[in-house]
Order: sequence, then C-alpha cells, then structure tokens
Amino acid sequence: MTTVRALRPRVGFVNAHTHLYSGLAPFGMPAPDPAPTTFVEILERVWWRLDRALDEPTLRAAARYYVAEALLRKTTALIDHHESPDFIEGSLDVIADACQELGMRAVVCYGATERNGGREEGRRGLAECRRFIVTNARPLVRGVVGLHAAFTVSDETIREAGELCRDLGTVLHLHVAEAAADVEDARTRGYAGPIERLSALGALPRGSILAHGVHLTRDQVRLASDAGCWFVQNPRSNQGNRVGYPGALGAASRVALGTDGYPSDMGDELLALVDSAVEHGEQGKRVSGRLDQGRALVAELFGATPEGARARPLDAVETWGGTIRRMIIGGRTVILDNRLVAADVAEIRHEAETAARRLWARL
Repeated sequence: MTTVRALRPRVGFVNAHTHLYSGLAPFGMPAPDPAPTTFVEILERVWWRLDRALDEPTLRAAARYYVAEALLRKTTALIDHHESPDFIEGSLDVIADACQELGMRAVVCYGATERNGGREEGRRGLAECRRFIVTNARPLVRGVVGLHAAFTVSDETIREAGELCRDLGTVLHLHVAEAAADVEDARTRGYAGPIERLSALGALPRGSILAHGVHLTRDQVRLASDAGCWFVQNPRSNQGNRVGYPGALGAASRVALGTDGYPSDMGDELLALVDSAVEHGEQGKRVSGRLDQGRALVAELFGATPEGARARPLDAVETWGGTIRRMIIGGRTVILDNRLVAADVAEIRHEAETAARRLWARL
C-alpha cells in the first residue's frame, strides 16, 4: 500500500478496459430483486438491464462524470467497451465527445451482441463501429471493432467482426472467458474454447484486446498471445462478480490492467491486483508491471511505438503534495491545480445525479 500511495507518476495511468456507461451507478443504482446468484444472473439482472435503459442524455451524463473522475484520479487514457441496445446508432459519438471535451485520450468501440434482437442487433452494433471509425476526426479518440462477448453472438457475427477489422485495418475488443459460461458455450458450438472459436472464425487480429481471460488455460492464453493479442485483467470486477482469478495470464507476454466499469482509480486496482496475485500464489512484484503495460497498448493503438512513448510520453502528469499540479494530454492542459480546465466538476456531478434519477425510474 505504501508503494502505491507514494506514486507520483511522470506519465498518467491507463485504464485498459472499462465501461463509461456505468458512470451513473454510484448515484443510488437500485439493487436487483431477487439478488443474482450466478455471473449470468448478475449480467441479466444488473448490467443488461442498465444498458437497455440508456438513452442519449443519460449516456452523455454517465460518460462525462466517469471521464471527469478518471482525470482527477490521474488517468490519462481509457479504453472503453460500450453497449446501449436501445441507443446504438450515434452512441459512440456521445462517448467520444465527452472524452474530447474534457481532454481524455480514449479508444472506443460498440460491443455488438445478439442477446436482445438477434442477428440484426449484431449487424447494427458492427455498423456503429464501422461508422465511427470511418467518420471520427477527434484528435484524442480512436475507434476499434467490438463484440460484447462471444457467448452472446453467433459464428456469423464473429466472422463479420473479423472481416470488418481486416477491412478497416483495426483490432477487436471483447470479453473472453470472464466466466465459465463463455467456455461452456464455445464447447456446445463444437470448439475447444472461446479462443479457438475466435481463431477459427478469423477474429483474432494482431493487437486485439481480450478482457478478463479468467477461465482460459495456459495453452489458450499462449495461442492468443502468439497471435499478438493483449489481455486485460480486471481484479476488482473479478472479485466482485466472484468469477475467479486469471492465473493462466502468466503465460501471456502482454497483459494490461483495467477496471471493467469500476471507477478509474488505478491505484486501488493495483492494490487489488497484487492482493489477488499473492492470494493465488503469484508474486505481487511480477504482476504489478501490468499497470505500466497499458501505456504500451495505448501507444500501439495511437500509432506510436512503446519505446517512443517511454522516451516522449504521449501525456504527462505533474503532481505536488499528492495533488495534480498540471495534467497534459495530447499537448493540451486538461487539469490545472487539481481542477478541470474544460468544465466544472460540480456541474458534471449535478448533471449525473439528475440523469441517474431518470435512469433508475426507467429501470
């Protein structure tokens, strides 16, 4: 704990996998009734209910609040994975506008799924990724192709996602083996597991981002790693959802750290990572480098080499006495003396509280 508190980074933190749409959750999100007892029930009774209720105003409020809080916690880049099934077209613009407005470097995608509207819903999700990647001109934001999770889509949609990545020269971002349900689904479809399914369908382009990997074997992790993919570990979320510990990620060469929708406090995430690692027989010092790996991932996605990113950081944070003296992202000062430059955090919080009440009423 002492080590984390003493951090005064010359470069900012990277949150390599998160969900900005969860930004309103701290404002009294109602508990599910009955309480979920399995991971899939947690999705069905909590997060899938939330994402279906999102509209443009509530998503904007959630994104602005999450980004503002992340900046004030020394996060300079977010890799977001988004779903809002009743507001697909244009949703990535709302998220990207919030990031560009406040000065957050970001990589965004829509997590295409078939869990509500079948193949047509999947096509619309991929089309939103395509539209955004082709039209986006925001200097601080990049788009990639997304799938929610393999167990919520057909082989056809996975194949189309891989084709779209090749067509646009980009990568795929999705949840993989977060829980045993993903593994069981792949086997039911005739594959050895979710990694083998993605590989067989041409959906493991080099540089792709695979979140979680909790229930993969070391051989499956090596298969994805040899293909040039990234893994992202999300300790607090894995603990909260009681899905297990991703011990096989030790076989991967590139593993970053994310929060999976938890607040972007990467110091807390690092503490959870080290505690979980030690509990499961891994050296805390060995896994703690995953916090720094996020910068290499972001540099790759923005077309810089990791070496160049280390020599000349994309972004920088100057701290004094535990506070942010100045934060610079993409050459732009976004925080000065612990205050956002582009907006009033009190106004953002008020907007979020108001939007949250509307969202809970719809739930």
